[in-house]
Amino acid sequence: MEWTHALSYFFGGAALTNAIPHLVSGLTGRPFQSPFAQPSGQGLSSSTVNVLWGFFNLAVGYVLTCRVGHFDLHATGDVATLGLGSLLVGVLSARLFGRFHGGNAPQPTARTTP
Repeated sequence: MEWTHALSYFFGGAALTNAIPHLVSGLTGRPFQSPFAQPSGQGLSSSTVNVLWGFFNLAVGYVLTCRVGHFDLHATGDVATLGLGSLLVGVLSARLFGRFHGGNAPQPTARTTP
């Protein structure tokens, strides 16, 4: 695999993973952070903006994965590269959005009083 194809598959996986929270939030009618909110990435964008942004990410992920080189689901290197991009964006998104939605907060422990 050429390094340019690997780079494309890596960012394709990142774009495909980034599409998920935006599409899910948008399709369920909930606002969610997007680059178009104020402040960027922190404020909430409408569900419509999130559907559009999610679909754009889906299209970019498709182009980077399916239209560059010859992505093969049976080639471990191709899938691992895509998966690494997906994993990286998934972990970074969990950390970033967890700040806003309580995903990074430790769970309270049950305390019993005597």
